[in-house]
Amino acid sequence: MPTKSKKGSMSVSEAGKMGGETRKNQLGPEGYSELGKKGGQRVRELIEEGKNSENSENTGSSGKQ
Repeated sequence: MPTKSKKGSMSVSEAGKMGGETRKNQLGPEGYSELGKKGGQRVRELIEEGKNSENSENTGSSGKQ
């Protein structure tokens, strides 16, 4: 039976938290806030694109006869 190799002592969650803290320290409070606003805007854009895609599929030709 194969043995599991240990890739590292840090979990994905721990690595993400560590990276987020590092980025926050690099940007400072104002920069981190701006980054969050940009992310929120992008999410809104993606939601709108998804809604538009659904609407165009529903109003287009279904191919049924």
